[in-house]
Amino acid sequence: MRLDMLFRAGASLAAVAVLAACASDPARLPPGATKAEALQRLGPPTASYPLPAGERLQYSRLPMGFEVTNVDLDANGRVVSVIQELDERYFDKVIQVGQWTQQDVMRTYGRPYEITEVTSFNGKVWSWRYRQINNPRILYIYIDPQGVVRRYHTGDDLTVDDRFRW
Repeated sequence: MRLDMLFRAGASLAAVAVLAACASDPARLPPGATKAEALQRLGPPTASYPLPAGERLQYSRLPMGFEVTNVDLDANGRVVSVIQELDERYFDKVIQVGQWTQQDVMRTYGRPYEITEVTSFNGKVWSWRYRQINNPRILYIYIDPQGVVRRYHTGDDLTVDDRFRW
């Protein structure tokens, strides 16, 4: 093959990859789309949860990605909202300390990137990696032995920053 043909073939493959990525981006799913259309465009969700008036399809890019997108369907199976949940602007409005249970956390953020324990808290600390603008961050949610959220905070994800790698 000639070099120019190889270049054109590579460019075509790159364009197809970009279009495929756009088609599978939950943010591009229009309100009112059916569940079948959502599944056709996005593929199977990483999790699904019943909601009081419908269903949530959850698309997580963790553990190595930074997004958890929830596609909420109404009782008729139509898309009513698409929200990328791992965004600092929403944490104070969404997370309900002392009220949320482990199930509420899963329904909103999905499986955590990591579950750890610390000596200063009797329970588990669940964490999710996310990006705020282009800064790698971590959301930490503290869940007590009864499964209730007791606090949360965010911090820098130093494992992603090459300046801090040994």
